[in-house]
This record gives sequence, structure tokens and C-alpha cells, in this order.
Amino acid sequence: MARFNSSKGPSQRQLRVAENVRHALIQVLQRGEIQDPLLENAVISVSEVRMSPDLKIATCFISPLGGQDVGALVKALAANAKSIRRHLTPHLGNMKYMPDFRFRPDESFDNYAKIDALLRDPWVARDVEPDHEDEGDSPA
Repeated sequence: MARFNSSKGPSQRQLRVAENVRHALIQVLQRGEIQDPLLENAVISVSEVRMSPDLKIATCFISPLGGQDVGALVKALAANAKSIRRHLTPHLGNMKYMPDFRFRPDESFDNYAKIDALLRDPWVARDVEPDHEDEGDSPA
């Protein structure tokens, strides 16, 4: 029996299933099939889906577009997880088990902004920029 090694990262199967789940979830959200007042008017980006090794849990990372509260959207999606699962079944009918859905806020854009701010910091910029003093001494 094969064992899962967490240091290796996701398998090709996990990545393929996660992408199929992401596309199906986006279609269900775009069509407004979930009957929740908060979700009906929300524009939600599903940036990533991560599948557990046994493909029974799908962790969906979302970010709202238009300045809506991400915490409220995560709670609304979590409250409607069973309904979302039911609506996704026709789209993912080839799966042996329909995964349980967990929703998390996507914080990758915040991380990118922090890294960008660090790189623009004058203390870091002076180490990144090339030295201009040595240019006059180098042969042409």
C-alpha cells in the first residue's frame, strides 16, 4: 500500500481533481444556484482548490471582488456547503466520492503586497540595486 508523503506535495491526480472542482464551483456560483441573499449578489473569485490525498475534502480559497467582507462570505459558503455539494454532483459525476467542502479566505494577495512593500523598503532596495561606484573602474 502506498503511503502519502506530505513533503512531496500534491499528486497529479489531486491537482487534476482540484482544478475540475474549481471550475465546477465557479460555474455553480456564477449561475446563482445557491439560494443565499449574501451569495446571490456577491462576485467571488475561487483562486485555488486543494484536495486531500484521499480526495474526500476540498479546501476552496476564495476572495470577494468589489470590497465585500470575506469573513461573511466564508461563513455563508460554509453554511451552504451541503447545498453546494449537491449542486456540484452533476458536474463531478465521475468521482467515486463527492468531497466535503471547506472554504478559506485567500490571503495570497496580502502576502504579495507585504513582499512588495518589503522590496520597496529603502533598506532592502540599497542591497538589491547594483553598485554604481565600480562602473568607472571596469575596463570597456
